[in-house]
Amino acid sequence: MKIDDIEAFVAVIRCQSISLAAESLQLTQPAITRRVQNFEEGLGVELLDRNTKPLKPTSMGLRVYEKCRAVLREIDTLRDLVTQHALPSGALRLGVPQTIGDAVLLDALSELRQRYPDLQAKVATGWGSNLLSKVEHGELDAAAVLFPAGKVFPDGVVGESLGRMNLVVVAAKGEWPKRSYRLTDCYERGWVLNPDGCGFRAGLQRALIAEGLSLQINMETFGTELQLGLVANGQGLGLVPQPLLEGSRYRNQLEIVPMSDFKPIIDLWLIHPRFTGNLYAPISTFGQLVVDRLGERLIRTTAAVAV
Repeated sequence: MKIDDIEAFVAVIRCQSISLAAESLQLTQPAITRRVQNFEEGLGVELLDRNTKPLKPTSMGLRVYEKCRAVLREIDTLRDLVTQHALPSGALRLGVPQTIGDAVLLDALSELRQRYPDLQAKVATGWGSNLLSKVEHGELDAAAVLFPAGKVFPDGVVGESLGRMNLVVVAAKGEWPKRSYRLTDCYERGWVLNPDGCGFRAGLQRALIAEGLSLQINMETFGTELQLGLVANGQGLGLVPQPLLEGSRYRNQLEIVPMSDFKPIIDLWLIHPRFTGNLYAPISTFGQLVVDRLGERLIRTTAAVAV
């Protein structure tokens, strides 16, 4: 049995597709098929039910799959032991959510380049769930993501809570008299939010539905700074992490609308695979740089989850 054959089999079961497994391992479909067949021949047993779509393991295949995952974890431990003291080099694949990308990326990448000149940082942006999936499947080395406190991460993914942020409702300055408001007082004003898929938007929508209210979208666009500019221009209400509001060039044109029945809080997590080898130091540096860029409004936490 070869490690490459085991990795191919595990990828097929995880992806439930030979084509997706080939894509995740950067191989051709015939190569994946050949490796799985070699593995089955080596064991003398059929591991895949090829009459099902999506592909599923046989009963024995499922048992073999669990053992193979344990084998690969041990191999990763061995590789990590050998490489963790080597100087970081090559590609460092990072992910950041759309919401904080504009605020943290430029400074973080510049500092990483200075500290680790032999590393080439490559960055992907997206919603937290998408970035988490990429880390889980080995497509990213680390990501800064926004999830609620107590988030449970998939097997093999380590999550460290870097801090906690209040999400605040904002409006153009002078539009709202100084007092406390409820969702029923302001929902008809309409919102300037991220497109569908954003966790902030989904949380607001759930809160509105609980009150029997609908989500009124005036404008949807990516980029927190652009959204704040539109809110300052009177286009509707916004929902943003308070650290990004405090650092915005539109801060003096905006005010926080105090809400008595809607006070969401979100955690900033640094996630990465359990085994990072010689990339552990730059990954940790990246997390600290993101925290530093968000500033004092980020409430520091020490929670870590390793599954």
